[in-house]
Amino acid sequence: MQLKEIKQRLRTLGAKPCHENRLLQNWLHARPLDSGRGLSKHPLPQKLRVALPVLTEELQSLARLHSKHIDKDRSTRLLIKLGDGQIVESVLLPRNGLCVSTQIGCAVGCVFCMTGQSGLLRQLSSAEIVAQVVLARSLREVKNIVFMGMGEPAHNLDNVLEAIELLGTLGGIAHKSLVFSSVGDRRMFERLPQGKIKPALALSLHTTCAKLRRKLLPRAPHIDPIELVELSEDYSRTIGYPIQYQWTLLQGINDSDEELQNIVKLLTGKYAILHLIPYNQITSLNFNRPSQERAESMARHLNQQGIFTKLRNSVGQEIDGGCGQLRARAIEEMK
Repeated sequence: MQLKEIKQRLRTLGAKPCHENRLLQNWLHARPLDSGRGLSKHPLPQKLRVALPVLTEELQSLARLHSKHIDKDRSTRLLIKLGDGQIVESVLLPRNGLCVSTQIGCAVGCVFCMTGQSGLLRQLSSAEIVAQVVLARSLREVKNIVFMGMGEPAHNLDNVLEAIELLGTLGGIAHKSLVFSSVGDRRMFERLPQGKIKPALALSLHTTCAKLRRKLLPRAPHIDPIELVELSEDYSRTIGYPIQYQWTLLQGINDSDEELQNIVKLLTGKYAILHLIPYNQITSLNFNRPSQERAESMARHLNQQGIFTKLRNSVGQEIDGGCGQLRARAIEEMK
């Protein structure tokens, strides 16, 4: 089900724009559809009022909680069952954040990511993307949304942008608090500036070396890191807030002094924040995280060189919750 189908359904049932906006707003904030003073001022048409129980059930069936897994870092991974029985992951983050999935699986095939091992199974509809937010809001407040769960948002661009527009309007999420996370795709750099809602951008960089990047992200668009940063810089100046560059730290692969020197060359003077993220260990994949001392040393050096750098913790360490791990285990248990 797409968001436009939900809107068309409401209109078929006699909803006027005021009814449609109030009902969608109630859904987006995890409230009963018929709640609020707005509907008392503009009573629902009889046909629509009678259909509300069925409509409520249909919306709830888009995303139901399968299980949740709480980590010591105050993050909570949610396994969410969709209407067709497929499972995706969302993550409740500290400070009212939420990470949502945009696909089941992923076609990029990042060699260090569990999600990439399964390939792409299908796209999530715009309504399924939004339904993850609704489910999370039924559990707690959500003010920041990152499209950084399972999948590559740029490969499901129409549905993701439709979800972003609704969340940034009736959903009440500030534009800079909607973060579109991508490995980089020329199509998204064309589309994002054109939208009514212009989200923040998080770009998965991981290395300054084009050859190494092709090895780490084998099915990502082959765009040189220099060009990616140039495209991102143009977008950051358009929207007025910095690009968040993501750098998953892999021991012996992208944590060298040479990479540090090249990061300084690449990002000096750019409107950007660099997030260094020590790798979230996955036992079936042959990658390791560098020591905490090395990660701290890299962050300290980059900040001293004028590159605004944050050293982040990978969520889910205590529960083996790297992206795709919980889903993989749940699928295996369901067999």
